[in-house]
Amino acid sequence: MEIAKRLKGIGEYYFSKKLREIEELNKAGKNIINLGIGSPDQPPHPDVIRTLQEASARPDVHAYQSYKGAPVLRQAISNWYKKWYNVTLDPASEILPLIGSKEGIMHICMTYLDKGDRVLIPNPGYPTYRAAVQLAGGVCVEYKLREKNNFKPDFKKIEKQDLKKVKLMFLNYPHMPTGQLPDQHLYDEVVAFARKHKILVIHDNPYSFILNEQPASLLSAEGAKDWVIELNSLSKSQNMAGWRVGMLCASAERVEEVLRFKSNMDSGMFLPVQIAAAKALELGEEWHASVNKIYEARREKVYELLTLTGCRFSREQAGLFVWAAIPEIYKDGYELSDELLYKAGVFITPGGIFGSAGKKYIRVSLCAATEKLDEAIERIKSVL
Repeated sequence: MEIAKRLKGIGEYYFSKKLREIEELNKAGKNIINLGIGSPDQPPHPDVIRTLQEASARPDVHAYQSYKGAPVLRQAISNWYKKWYNVTLDPASEILPLIGSKEGIMHICMTYLDKGDRVLIPNPGYPTYRAAVQLAGGVCVEYKLREKNNFKPDFKKIEKQDLKKVKLMFLNYPHMPTGQLPDQHLYDEVVAFARKHKILVIHDNPYSFILNEQPASLLSAEGAKDWVIELNSLSKSQNMAGWRVGMLCASAERVEEVLRFKSNMDSGMFLPVQIAAAKALELGEEWHASVNKIYEARREKVYELLTLTGCRFSREQAGLFVWAAIPEIYKDGYELSDELLYKAGVFITPGGIFGSAGKKYIRVSLCAATEKLDEAIERIKSVL
């Protein structure tokens, strides 16, 4: 059976393939330390788990759910945005809960893109942006993020291109994989660019609470709702990656447009998960401080590991990873990654999977206990 043409040029997700290889190495007794994927290894708050257990025991929560999400969750998201980002969202019309924000990327592309429509995507950037655009029939137009420009878009350079057929732009700050933080000037630039060229900006914002003292939303910029859809998630901020709870926040018009596609794809989240997610969004500063205290200790270990490898990195990064430039003795991040995997049994992510601009970099996850990081350091010491 021949696969659909839309899948041509779309390979299996890098981590899907690499995890199978690591599994085989583990079966052979290698005991690989995986510092590649940013999947939080800590549990959610005990009150969140308790809420899920209690809600699941109710007899009235097991039916199909609203395509727009439960009112309790939409209200909690609205309160959360107001408390942390100072952004006002109407819970009835400007919020669309998602089964993880990753599905939102696909929903948006399928909602707005026709064959040949062009989309600005960051290089380096989250690989799913490219895959979703291509699956929807769109054409990816890269804009490079360079270290000399603090990994921020160079809008003057972008405007030198023909932007007539560009319909969407993907943006992600705090940026993954580089950890670059946003500022108000960047937000204002983005909205001005979008307004000038009539481009809908998709801002992917799952890392704003991790090792970042000032969580921010692009929707806080003046006029942003006219030109911005923001995706957010509980995966990282609330340690709920496997629960698959995300959100799309935008004007009522944009929410209704995306809902036209989404409502044909699923029937909503399990209600107890939504109730527990609402509980998670009520957590305060103490919760985020406790999570970040763990990541701070791990980040110091990662700095030590990277120093051993001769990599160069900034200490002004946010998110679940540390991005680092490789030494000149390696041709690219893949070479260093493979050397550490096969010689030391430590897997780190080559920056090239995020685009050509990431070839000379690597990315190390903070989602491993300090004991594991200590072991990784000792292994690397023994082979380098």
